[in-house]
Amino acid sequence: MARDYYGILGVSKGASDDEIKRAYRKLARQFHPDVNPDPEAQEKFKDINAAYEVLSDDRKRQIVDLGGDPLAPGGGGPGGPGGPGGAGPFVGFQDIMDAFFGGATGAGRGPRPRTRPGADAILRLELDLQETAFGVEAPITVDTAVLCTTCSGAGTAAGTHLATCEACGGRGEVQSVQRTFLGQVVSARPCTVCQGYGTTIPSPCPTCAGDGRVRTRRSLTVKIPAGVEDGMRIRLAQQGEVGPGGGTAGDLYVEIHERPHDVFSRKGDDLHCRVTVPMTAAALGTRLTIKALDSEEPVDVKPGTQPGSTLRLRARGVPHLRGAGRGDLYVHLDVRTPTKLDADQERMLRDFAKTRGEEVAELTKQGGFFSRMRDAFNGHA
Repeated sequence: MARDYYGILGVSKGASDDEIKRAYRKLARQFHPDVNPDPEAQEKFKDINAAYEVLSDDRKRQIVDLGGDPLAPGGGGPGGPGGPGGAGPFVGFQDIMDAFFGGATGAGRGPRPRTRPGADAILRLELDLQETAFGVEAPITVDTAVLCTTCSGAGTAAGTHLATCEACGGRGEVQSVQRTFLGQVVSARPCTVCQGYGTTIPSPCPTCAGDGRVRTRRSLTVKIPAGVEDGMRIRLAQQGEVGPGGGTAGDLYVEIHERPHDVFSRKGDDLHCRVTVPMTAAALGTRLTIKALDSEEPVDVKPGTQPGSTLRLRARGVPHLRGAGRGDLYVHLDVRTPTKLDADQERMLRDFAKTRGEEVAELTKQGGFFSRMRDAFNGHA
């Protein structure tokens, strides 16, 4: 059964070439082995590449639209060269397509282009909270394929040129004639001498061995805007992999990873921290100095502050990525109760408790509807 290549990429049968390319790039970034090491993701990545290979080729896509599979054994026929049984005199589906769509007249798909677009690349960048909050220009190092400067992407040695393939005459494919129940069928296959390019490289470039690109390590500077969050990606256009034959480079995506902070935790553009105050300070009130990301802020703790209270400092959080303003800083108060008292301290605290009538803890009565129902069933007034 033919695979659903449209379904693999998540596009409709009427999708344009640009829509197919965008869908491929989106899925490739999601399931690339460098980003997603899950074995299932790697198999998905292979399917995505296969689907793009088929749907980006007009001839293969035409085969899919007619119900075949151009990547199946025997050229896409059901069950391979011999139909469902796998053997017999039946011609493969690809051979029939060649006969009806130009194989017999020599108007095949033509040679493959040597110059093709490059792939996107992804780089992980770790930053501190201070850097993600206020932005930074960060130096990065990337290992990608770049244009070969020796041959400028041509793949040929200096003073030499590509040569027309003698085996296929520059067509990139060779034809063969088979006798079938349909009569004589002329089929076309990619030329094995030139791999379908229609040209050969008699003298490859000594630097890139004919590929038109070389791998190298480069240093770049990426500008991180204020307010980025963990997991966000910054796109650097055409800073990814240069394509074969010196093709247009893909994009480089810098993925932000924010290191944990010693004091603050982040939720969106708001910051949170915890401050411990003594029991006496919570009872009598005090003033604290909170060191925010870029300032020191005085905070008043009101007399009678209870454990778990939260103070809000407006606009002392992280700047908004889009638009003006900043998030808030929330200070969560933990009231510390002394665990050891000397004799004088214990005596004074007991005297204080006696003056307030707090020698014994009291169970707070819940006066809600269900409490009254419970009392009624228990015979209480």
